Amino acid sequence: MSSEFDIIQRYFTRPTPRAILGGGDDAALISYTATTDLAISTDTLVVDQHFFADTDPCKLGHKALAVNLSDMAAMGAVPRWSTLALTLPANLVNMNSDWLEAFTEGFFTLANKYQVELIGGDTTCGPLNIGIQIMGEVPKGKALRRSGAIPGDDIWISGHLGNAALALAHLQQRITLAPEELAVCLPALDMPIARVELGQRLIELAHSAIDISDGLLADLGHILECSHVAATIHVEKIACSWVMQKYLSLPLAIDCLLAGGDDYELCFTAPEIKFAEIARLSQELTIPLTRIGKISQGEGLLLLDSNGNAITYEKKGYDHFLT
Repeated sequence: MSSEFDIIQRYFTRPTPRAILGGGDDAALISYTATTDLAISTDTLVVDQHFFADTDPCKLGHKALAVNLSDMAAMGAVPRWSTLALTLPANLVNMNSDWLEAFTEGFFTLANKYQVELIGGDTTCGPLNIGIQIMGEVPKGKALRRSGAIPGDDIWISGHLGNAALALAHLQQRITLAPEELAVCLPALDMPIARVELGQRLIELAHSAIDISDGLLADLGHILECSHVAATIHVEKIACSWVMQKYLSLPLAIDCLLAGGDDYELCFTAPEIKFAEIARLSQELTIPLTRIGKISQGEGLLLLDSNGNAITYEKKGYDHFLT
């Protein structure tokens, strides 16, 4: 069966001579002004695919915008405008107007925080589906891309990985978390934090970046492929919560950490000489920034355990058509 990336490559990849950067990154880039490029991205959330039908609509409104803001963060862009294509079941509109009130509260609370204007969209009737396009500004020629990693770069991640996937596993009854454990993990799934300011600050520090939406290994893999480089990751250095640490002996927890997705943290590469500046940035923004590996020449991704031994791990990450 074809992956989502196979489908994009085979059917929808075409030359884009009037764009600075077409498909294949966290956002496309278009020349906008003499000093600014426009970053444009879109994401779709589908009921029973990306969220449960009974998800709190306020939290869903937040998440729908947050996953798009995360694409802006990965490019180092300042988010400015969005459009919203909303497909709504008739019974939800006719029998539960409170749902729309709550959804818009979550959406606009986050939009106001980042001064993102909703400038249009479309509303239609059908199975619940949320499509958002987001546009942002980035200094001309300065956007972070997946293709900029250089041998010798350090590999960094922001925040803690795996909490969202572990919370989802609990909701799907694949693991049982105690109430205090779920309280730590569930916010990462329901109301992710887009690292918008971090992305902008990384423009002068990082060579490449991507947001972790499909899982660390899958998304780092995109950097390696686009940059034509290899990488080594020390698994024990991957920052995670005390809840994740507790369950790391379970294969399911390892899957959540390495390939679970829905983290919406940033993975970026930067020259070793930028270590001190990145450490200071971590303190300034109060965001954990952790160095987990190294970029090298060649191809492929090598995982090492705490003893320096290679780990065999086959799963890569979330794919809509292979998962």
